[in-house]
Amino acid sequence: VQLVESGGGSVQPGGSLRLSCAASGFIFSSYIMRWYRQVPGKEREFVALISGTGGTTLYADSVKGRFIISRDNAKNTAYLQMNSLKFEDTAVYYCNADGLGSRYWGQGTQVTVSS
Repeated sequence: VQLVESGGGSVQPGGSLRLSCAASGFIFSSYIMRWYRQVPGKEREFVALISGTGGTTLYADSVKGRFIISRDNAKNTAYLQMNSLKFEDTAVYYCNADGLGSRYWGQGTQVTVSS
């Protein structure tokens, strides 16, 4: 089982980034996918989730209207489109797969918003 995040980097406030989470080793479409983020010294924070079919999404209030979670079950990949980025979005972003009694985490990708 593997979850590999990519797409992080540095961006100016107001900019955009698209994170990807490539999954392997499990039945991707049977798992809810979530994105979390964490800054040093703080607990990991929920960002967004998407159901297995993609028909249901949910967002933290802090990102609602700016971030879009999606998935492509044919490619076993989940995405997080991040728009109108703010300084406070700076964090390590992790994807998470949850389903069939199992839970998996990726290694994280750093997102830095700075001027």
